Amino acid sequence: MNKKVKFIDLGLMDYKKAWDYQQNLFDEIIEIKKKNRQNNTNNITPNYFLFVEHPHVYTLGKSGNISNLLIDENQLKNKNASFYKINRGGDITYHGPGQIVCYPILDLENFFTDIHKYLRFLEEVIILSLNNFGLKGERSEGKTGVWLDVNRPFPRKICAMGVRASRWVTMHGFALNVNVDLNYFNNIIPCGLSNNIVTSIANEIDIPFVDESDIRLLIKKNFSEVFDAKFI
Repeated sequence: MNKKVKFIDLGLMDYKKAWDYQQNLFDEIIEIKKKNRQNNTNNITPNYFLFVEHPHVYTLGKSGNISNLLIDENQLKNKNASFYKINRGGDITYHGPGQIVCYPILDLENFFTDIHKYLRFLEEVIILSLNNFGLKGERSEGKTGVWLDVNRPFPRKICAMGVRASRWVTMHGFALNVNVDLNYFNNIIPCGLSNNIVTSIANEIDIPFVDESDIRLLIKKNFSEVFDAKFI
């Protein structure tokens, strides 16, 4: 088992470019695993943890419904936003400035072979990180991601998640709303749920701007603890 994880901060990057970057790392790990099986070898597979921020973009998961995008191509252009159909699970979501997006490219055979556990662990990383701001992150039964006030009149989603896994190798990940412009979520039915109210850390603690670098450090620390991983 290799629980060392290479950390890479991609900065601000176009969604398609970041998707291709992910795919290359994903394919690298898959190729090592194939050769290990073919040659009866045990070469170590690497793990990666990417931070990135995207320009305005809407992405639709493989099981999503295009009708959940509420604007047309011209309106997308007017909002300087792009749109992609992608190969993760889940429905439609938005990425943009002020949002911390994380893509763990992991060989789960280095950790545990359980996709549901993987998703719950990712949620736990966010829940622990939100605690530092006095926010009680929660899971919503039957859904993926992190909410606030789940069993109250106005539950709010603060972190979306969607992953792909093949041969126990993961890609895609989660998006935590920090300082994001929430108006962009009005152009979709987030995750296909018409009653989804989306929020952000800045909105919840009622300050104009939250230092995202502090939150990235928190996420890395909590990921390391929850997954028993070491960043390199």
